[in-house]
Amino acid sequence: MLEEKNDNLPQADGQEEIIQEETVQDENQSAVEAIENSNAEESEDDSIGEAHNIPMKNYEAMSMDELTDELNRLVSQEKAMAIRNHVEEIRKEFMAKYHHFIDEKRDEYSHENNGDTTGFDYHFPLKNKFDSIYNEYRDHKNQYFKQLQNNLNANLKTRLSLIEELKNLVDNSDETIQDALKHVNDIRERWKKAGAIPRDKYNHVWNNFHFHIERFYDHLHLDREARDLDFKHNYEQKQKIIARVEELVNEADVSKAFRELQSLHKIWKEEIGPVSKEHREELWNRFSELTRQLHDKREALFVKAKELEVANLAKKKEIIAQIDAVSHEEVTSHSQWQGQIEKIEALRNAFFQAGKVPIEVNEEIWAAFKEAVRNFNAQKNAFYKDIKKDQQENLNKKLALVEKAKSLMNNEDFNATTPIMKQIQEDWKKIGHVPRKYSDAVWKDFKEACNHYFDRLHAKRNESSAEENETFEKKKGYLESLKEFQLVGEHKTDLDAIKKHIETWKSFGKVPHNKRHIEGKFNKILDALFDKLSLSKKDAEMAKFSNRLGQLAEGDERQLQNEQLFIMRKIDEVQNEIFQLENNIQFISNAKADNPLVKEVNKSIDRHKDELKLWKEKLKQIRSLKQE
Repeated sequence: MLEEKNDNLPQADGQEEIIQEETVQDENQSAVEAIENSNAEESEDDSIGEAHNIPMKNYEAMSMDELTDELNRLVSQEKAMAIRNHVEEIRKEFMAKYHHFIDEKRDEYSHENNGDTTGFDYHFPLKNKFDSIYNEYRDHKNQYFKQLQNNLNANLKTRLSLIEELKNLVDNSDETIQDALKHVNDIRERWKKAGAIPRDKYNHVWNNFHFHIERFYDHLHLDREARDLDFKHNYEQKQKIIARVEELVNEADVSKAFRELQSLHKIWKEEIGPVSKEHREELWNRFSELTRQLHDKREALFVKAKELEVANLAKKKEIIAQIDAVSHEEVTSHSQWQGQIEKIEALRNAFFQAGKVPIEVNEEIWAAFKEAVRNFNAQKNAFYKDIKKDQQENLNKKLALVEKAKSLMNNEDFNATTPIMKQIQEDWKKIGHVPRKYSDAVWKDFKEACNHYFDRLHAKRNESSAEENETFEKKKGYLESLKEFQLVGEHKTDLDAIKKHIETWKSFGKVPHNKRHIEGKFNKILDALFDKLSLSKKDAEMAKFSNRLGQLAEGDERQLQNEQLFIMRKIDEVQNEIFQLENNIQFISNAKADNPLVKEVNKSIDRHKDELKLWKEKLKQIRSLKQE
């Protein structure tokens, strides 16, 4: 054991010294404990410190696609334990939105199947992708925990052995003062490098180590000058820490200041040695008082955050009330429902952007939100279910007309059957939309039956005359000469020339029915000429159509009627396509205006609307011709 010198240094129990140093006013103690507990946790897991540098985004405002991308980024770029809070927040928000999404799909299925959800099964690939990334994170975390536990236990064993070594040095060493100092410094260096230990052992082990360090200094009979010099150095270091904490108390970024305070507590406790007894309590009390002040500022920040959460709760309740109000508005048309859907989408986005609410009411407010949206969707689905019912009735009517046309298409009594077939075509035009998936097939069957009958009718009536054959020969010769025609490059001159060719062609008259293919050849030449003119796409198309219409007018009425039916059918198809595209937008969850998919759908809607205008212009022109 180290020998004592008779310098009349006061003797005191070391354990009592530690207790005196860490016994502070009650209002300071809780703040110090908060620091020590945080440091104990970070000592066990150094990734916690890294987590402070990873921003916690507003995950509630993100869509499921965005949440999946953010989870993938964190798992692939950060340590598992540094992102654990981020990952759990992301998972909580993803699952909440996923369950809400599935509830909506289940409601739709229920409405389409008269309330029966027995066979409901919705495959959502994004959920599989999210689960795969989350499982990868969980594997990383499990591997980390397994390795961490082994390291913590090994480090604890090392530190306990260092404490025993220090204790034996104080109690039983025969070393000289110089050797003892070297030995203690060596122990302190090994202690710094020993690594993290379990958090529940952190404070006890550190206090035990410092207790024996102070015992060493208190019992070490150095000459006063050397000992006081060491005490003075430690005193200056702790004074610097106190000065820095005084600055941190006024730091605007309280969270950043608190994290630095944690580091300063570690330095105070782990790296700086003891000071003389008369300064120990004074310094510690100043340090702990400043700690309390910064801790109180941090607590005030938490209170403010809590107040913000309460304000967010009020916002979300108001949004839910607005959704309920929209749900109770009377809506009777598709266009009105599209407006309502846009309102609800805006309110949904506002709800997700409103921010966090107190955790104790989070589930309650989320359930209320889902219920409000579900009620709106129920009414919307009921409306569109009625539309589908009407379309199904229209389909049944058209199928009946198809069967009637098929039953008459081979009838030989043309005088009696022709008026009936024409009436069937008129009845067809009066029937509204049918389900889109059946539209092409039912129209194809109807057209084939009608064409079959009228082809037979006109084959019987059509007898080539000498005049029509002569007309064919004229047109044939004119067609050959027209192939040599070249545009001069002057718009008006070229357009007038083309119109003159059209009028000349019409002046020749009709050709035999079985030789009308020559009209197609003429039209091809005209199409090529129109394409070379600097007309807009719409003007060129209408010019070509006018020429075709003139040729149809010279033929029998059935051809003109078929053209009108074809145009009306195209109008129905384009309107159906627009209706389907507009209806699809509402099912794009959390879609923003700049979403690439939404932009593409809106472009497609605009293209179809332009096409619809063109078809309606053609219908108007053909109706005008029939009235003449």
